[in-house]
Amino acid sequence: MLKFLKKPYPFNDDLKHNTKIIFFISVGVFAFLFLFQPLQIDSLETRDKYFLVIGLGIITFLSLSLNLLILPSLFSKIFSGSSWNVKKEIFWDIWILFTVSLGYFLYYKALGIMEFGFDMIIMLILIAIVPISVLITFNRNRLLRTHLKSVKELNKKLLEGKSLSNKLVHFISDYQKDNLSIKANLILLIRSANNYIEVFWKEGPVVKNQMVRNSLTKAEEVLTEYRFIFKCHRSYIVNTMHIDKIEGSVQGYRLYFENVDFTVPVSKNYGHKLKELI
Repeated sequence: MLKFLKKPYPFNDDLKHNTKIIFFISVGVFAFLFLFQPLQIDSLETRDKYFLVIGLGIITFLSLSLNLLILPSLFSKIFSGSSWNVKKEIFWDIWILFTVSLGYFLYYKALGIMEFGFDMIIMLILIAIVPISVLITFNRNRLLRTHLKSVKELNKKLLEGKSLSNKLVHFISDYQKDNLSIKANLILLIRSANNYIEVFWKEGPVVKNQMVRNSLTKAEEVLTEYRFIFKCHRSYIVNTMHIDKIEGSVQGYRLYFENVDFTVPVSKNYGHKLKELI
C-alpha cells in the first residue's frame, strides 16, 4: 500500500482546463443543491433557500479557484509534476474538500439560518476519503493505459518516419541526363532558378548541389509525404531537420543552414507552419 502511494501521479497544471472544471463543478453543485436540497436546505423558506444555494455555489467557485488556479501558480515548486504522487493527490483532494466544507460551515454560521456543525465537516471528509482514493486509483490506471498506448503509437510513427526519411527521392530532369536521386534526410534545401531547381544536400560535412531541369512545383509534389520538408517561400523548399538558426526582422523569418553561404526567406503565409513543424 505504501509503495503504491509513492507512485507518480500527473498533477493537472493546465490552468485553462482547470478554469473550465471550476465553472462546471460550481454550476453542478448549484444544480445539485437546488434540486436535492441536502444539508437541511429543504427546511428553509423559499427566499432563504435561494439565498443559501447561490451563496454555496459562489463559495464552491472561490474555493476551487484558490486551490486549482492561485495556489499552483504561487507555489509551482510544491506542485511540480515531477515530484507529484498518489499520496499527495489524495491529501490534495481531501484538502480541497475540506476548504469547500469549511467555507460552507462559515457561511452557515454567518447567516445564522441553521446549525451546520464542525462535526459535519469531519463527517463529509471521512465519507469522501474512500471514493476519492478509489477515483485516484482508477484515474491513475486509466492514464497509465492511455500513455502506454500513446507511446506504442508514437514509437511506431518514429520507426515509420526514420524509414521514410531514408527513402530515395528522385528528381527527374526534363533533359534526363541530369536526374538526381538522393535520400530525403540528406536534403538541405531546394531553390528555384528560372527553369531549373538547385538541390542542396549533405554528404558528411560537405554540402553539395546540383541543377536539375525541373520546376519547384513538381519538386514539392515529389516531397509531399515528407512532413519535415516544406515549401517556405515561392522560390524555396527546406528540410526543417537541417535548419541551423532562425533570425527574425520586420520582413519575417530568415533561415540559416550550415555551410550554405546564403539565407532562406520565409513568406509570412508560411511562418505559422514553420513554427508548427519545429
